[in-house]
Amino acid sequence: MAAIGIDLGGTKIQGVLVDHGDVVADAKVATPPGGVDDVVAAVADCVGRLGRPTSVDGVGVGAPGVVDAATGDVVRAPNLPGFEARVPLAAKLGEVLDGVRIVVDNDVNAAVVAEHRLGAARGAVAVLGVWVGTGVGGGLVLDGRVRRGPAGGAGEIGHMVVAGVTRRCGCGQLGHLEAVAGRAAMEVEARRRHDTGEHTALVELAGAKRMKSSVFDKALSAGDAVARELLDEAVAALGAAVASAAALVDLDLVVVGGGLADKLGHQFVGRVEQAVRGRLFLPASALRVVPASLGDLAGAMGAALLVSG
Repeated sequence: MAAIGIDLGGTKIQGVLVDHGDVVADAKVATPPGGVDDVVAAVADCVGRLGRPTSVDGVGVGAPGVVDAATGDVVRAPNLPGFEARVPLAAKLGEVLDGVRIVVDNDVNAAVVAEHRLGAARGAVAVLGVWVGTGVGGGLVLDGRVRRGPAGGAGEIGHMVVAGVTRRCGCGQLGHLEAVAGRAAMEVEARRRHDTGEHTALVELAGAKRMKSSVFDKALSAGDAVARELLDEAVAALGAAVASAAALVDLDLVVVGGGLADKLGHQFVGRVEQAVRGRLFLPASALRVVPASLGDLAGAMGAALLVSG
């Protein structure tokens, strides 16, 4: 069975061609800022770089935000321009990809499926995936099955309310985890501080371009105080949110991935684990917090797995 998997992110679109379980090709394009039609065209471009759509059994797409997996609609994805309200993504892609079968799910759901079947979460019973990138996404696997919830919003840890967080999230609400732990939100805060006269290498390194994860990595390595403070806030908020999730679901494993987590590496994930342990209701819990092991291709690989069910 051959399938194309697409990981639709806030800054890039990553695709893979999977044939009988093996990744045989990959492609990557930038996520355009123009809106729905531009994003659909970019996804189609990425698919085209991997071969003819009609030569595969289907195309799976992992999209940010809340997804109605039954219809393939993206219900709400604040980090993608034009996706603030319901978008029939599967239908739109089907139109431009010669009617090939399209399956759409939340991007972190897809990534966690890949990590559970092939990566760091193999053998775990109750798994929470936390993807720290442009925003903060989450995916939940319980007893071997993805838990989506009746509205498709299960696992959306980025929109958990965290005590002490006062910034406004990209979704419009106050106090959400993503408002301090998402890369885009941290960029907004870094630029705000810079505009008020506070020096930070983050703005110097990024200039007018997006403040990518590599910029945070370089600024931290240079000892930048603002970068350190923003990451400290993110780690503390992630620890509180994950500890709350563990109290609710009784997790045995948390897998941390996403662009920012991948770039900052094991040390960042280790700090998150320490922050979680300091907030656990059951201090003797065997809960582990581990880095994702499939790297940049996790989401796209998981999206390809969606085609086979």
